[in-house]
Amino acid sequence: MAISMHTASVPVFVRMLGNIDGWLDKAEAHAAERKFEPSVYLTTRLAPDMLPFTQQIQIACDAAKFCVARLSGTEAPKFEDNETTLADLRQRIRKTIDYVQSVPAAQVDGSDDREISVPRRAGPILMKGEMYLKHFVLPNFFFHVTTVYALLRHNGVNLGKSDFLAGLTTAA
Repeated sequence: MAISMHTASVPVFVRMLGNIDGWLDKAEAHAAERKFEPSVYLTTRLAPDMLPFTQQIQIACDAAKFCVARLSGTEAPKFEDNETTLADLRQRIRKTIDYVQSVPAAQVDGSDDREISVPRRAGPILMKGEMYLKHFVLPNFFFHVTTVYALLRHNGVNLGKSDFLAGLTTAA
């Protein structure tokens, strides 16, 4: 059986965003154990020129929601990018998961040959749906997910490979 554009995208986004939510639980537990405010995580960076933790989660969520919207030919929900707590970030993750799961598979499937326009500062990038998913969205999504993981690990949160790959047996 061939995989579909829906099964190659939505379950991946749902699982990994759910994993981030679980990492936030561990981050909060770590902060409580070490007796510091969890808000410390929000501005952490691995290097001075990289985007902070909060934006890494925002961009991972945006990658998922815009991918599903573009592949399905629908409008993505607008998020304010105003998260200031881990609870706010959890809410954004939940809203993203709810949205990508709300789009019927039939609207995403068959989009492999659809022309996708990705707005950029220098002008839009045009590509077919399959190339967009496999060579633009998924690498970008995993870059930001991995950065969230690395930032938490860098700050002492007890995460391992099994946390990154969590939910594998329940993935659709």
